[in-house]
Amino acid sequence: MDCNIVKNQDQLRAMKRAAEIIDDAYDAVLARIKEGDTEREVADFIERFALSQGASGLSFDTIVAFGAGGAEPHHVPTDCKLENGMLVTIDMGAVYDGYCSDFTRTFAFGEISDKQREVYDVVYRSQKLGVEAAKVGAGCADVDKVCRDYIAQRGYGQYFIHTTGHGVGSVVHEPPRVGMGSEETLEQNMVVTIEPGVYIAGEMGVRIEDMVFVGHDGVVSRHGTELIVINK
Repeated sequence: MDCNIVKNQDQLRAMKRAAEIIDDAYDAVLARIKEGDTEREVADFIERFALSQGASGLSFDTIVAFGAGGAEPHHVPTDCKLENGMLVTIDMGAVYDGYCSDFTRTFAFGEISDKQREVYDVVYRSQKLGVEAAKVGAGCADVDKVCRDYIAQRGYGQYFIHTTGHGVGSVVHEPPRVGMGSEETLEQNMVVTIEPGVYIAGEMGVRIEDMVFVGHDGVVSRHGTELIVINK
């Protein structure tokens, strides 16, 4: 696997296309989602859409989490129905020409509370700092620390319960590990995720994730990370 950590141009092109398919899937979800939809229905829609756009499969089982379900980082979609005032977290990825994408967004369905907005803002700003830190030569542990320190400073450190990110390639989780204790350093054309989150059990969760092609400008997805509020 180690020889695959630094990607060549063909591999990057495949991953870019896999990301484009998921960008389009996210647009489709935002356009069609409505009150009363279940997590499972939205997840099934994403799979059908990705396959219809040329994906050979999904990078992993799609995560769709409404409300308190978002407090579980690896939530399995259920028959929970969407209601106004819920945060919605969707974590999804496609496989194209043997290479994966990985993307997470959290958005609001209807008006949300001040606390929900505050938590979103904390994760939003943490993720931006992490993306900015993910440069050639940066230590993976240092990138994690940038995200983790900001969340802790805002009072939510105990709720950031996973690593900041991981490598992506022919499988969706591969080296390097962007987390505490990692001794790895980012190199040109590595592909890593930056995905800090806050998970408050029984209440809510927010995760924002982008893939970064290290040494290239910005993130792979064309979607921004500002909070989207859908009112239907």
